[in-house]
Amino acid sequence: MKRAFDWLQSRTGFRGARHALLDEPLPPGTGWFFTLGSVLLALLAVQLLTGAFLTLYYAPTPDHAYDSVRFIIGTVPGRLVRGLHHYGASFLVVALVLHMVRVVAFGSYKAPREATWLSGLALFGLVLAFSLTGYLLPWDQRAYWATVVTINIARLTPLGGDVVAGLLQGGAAIGALTLTRWYSFHVIFLPAGLVALIVLHLVLMRRHGISGPVRSHAGDATAFYPWQAARDTAVIAVVLVALCVFAWNGPPPLEGPADPSDSTYIPRPEWYFLGLFQLLKYFPGRWEVVGAMVVPGVVVALLVLLPWLDRGPSRDPRRRPLVVGAFAVGFAAVVGLTALGWRDRPQTAAAAQTWTLREIGGRRMSQASGCAKCHSPDGIADPLEAAPSTRGPEWLAGHVVDPEMIAPGLREPPAPAAEREVAAIVAYVRKLSRQAYPGFAAETETAATIYARHCIGCHVIDGEGGKDGPELSHIGAKRDLAYFTRLIADPEAVNPDAEMPGFRSRLSDADLKAIAAYLESRK
Repeated sequence: MKRAFDWLQSRTGFRGARHALLDEPLPPGTGWFFTLGSVLLALLAVQLLTGAFLTLYYAPTPDHAYDSVRFIIGTVPGRLVRGLHHYGASFLVVALVLHMVRVVAFGSYKAPREATWLSGLALFGLVLAFSLTGYLLPWDQRAYWATVVTINIARLTPLGGDVVAGLLQGGAAIGALTLTRWYSFHVIFLPAGLVALIVLHLVLMRRHGISGPVRSHAGDATAFYPWQAARDTAVIAVVLVALCVFAWNGPPPLEGPADPSDSTYIPRPEWYFLGLFQLLKYFPGRWEVVGAMVVPGVVVALLVLLPWLDRGPSRDPRRRPLVVGAFAVGFAAVVGLTALGWRDRPQTAAAAQTWTLREIGGRRMSQASGCAKCHSPDGIADPLEAAPSTRGPEWLAGHVVDPEMIAPGLREPPAPAAEREVAAIVAYVRKLSRQAYPGFAAETETAATIYARHCIGCHVIDGEGGKDGPELSHIGAKRDLAYFTRLIADPEAVNPDAEMPGFRSRLSDADLKAIAAYLESRK
């Protein structure tokens, strides 16, 4: 065995590399505060490794991206790998922030380590760029609309906003070119830049050594191995165990497939961008560029210039009250804005579980249309709840109108009444692809079917519907059952100037009673 290692040493010099890695001299007093660099390396390795596995199954096209992610999380290994990748990004941001706090507090950016500080800032920027580009890849509602916001913010870039936005978007609208570009950035260009910056950062760190404690300790320099290596290994183990717990117990969210026509969706960024999201609220309209570009630009400029703004010889934070105090205020502001952004979030989780009347009515209409003849466990097509969900609403609408039509759009559009039924069925199918039907009372399903077929064109309920007529979301607090029954049956008997058509001849007595009772319940 010794001869084999000697031969390997003569050909590769591996003992010299081992010596360089493990025998690095460290200033006396180096301790737990200096373990964060190794934690960052470990988390970056997790991101690169899990990302590589995800690319084996991910399909970067609008037609297949969402379903490929659903396929990945449909198995235990895939769900765990995606969880490690998703939560690993948050762990990485936290570790980077803690590392930056330690560097500022210890004055580790001071000469001769200015270049090390700048390469670390560039690494931070690349990690945030990874988060932005990876956000779009699941191609769900959350990803699509957050990307719309990101591109709109990029358009505010002074002098070259349209160029930057065009580079990110790729085409006239967010679509296949956008997804392809962001995927290319995420898996090719950004990893290449990341590896280059990691190598540069490590080379600079080894050239100048770590800064060590802020106050000198007696004694000689100690080697990295074994004591500091043991500390690093212990902290890395704790962090990785915590990451695995998150990945195993909390699968990453995946909303419904991207729907460019759903302008009611309220996008929300990842938690580490909530501070910027909240800041934008204080600069509306033409002042938006201040919150999107000016304030972040000033903060970045101050961080870049920090080694030259703080040129004193002392690294003790007690002797640098202005710099440490200003950094603490800025850090508190970011934390405060993030907390405000978190508290101000809409109840998206609850809203995502709520079925609209159109979707509920679409279930009855799909049953009446005979969809289950083919879409069933024993049918010739997948059940509706298992059908591919990446098809857009236009394709689904064409399929509902004529299931045998291969190229939707070749025929004349259906009549207006049929259009509402088709829209309801499409809404039901798309909702069913991401959430099981919870079941509703028969009276509610009947009322929902009537609303989706006859009322949705003119009346709004829970934010959905036309605006030609009055909103009905809380109409039950103003009128009683008898009033609604008379109004729906014969509007002119209640109001001679009513423009709404009567439904006495269109609805059965049971249907009329069901929709009137439902409206009365809307308090």
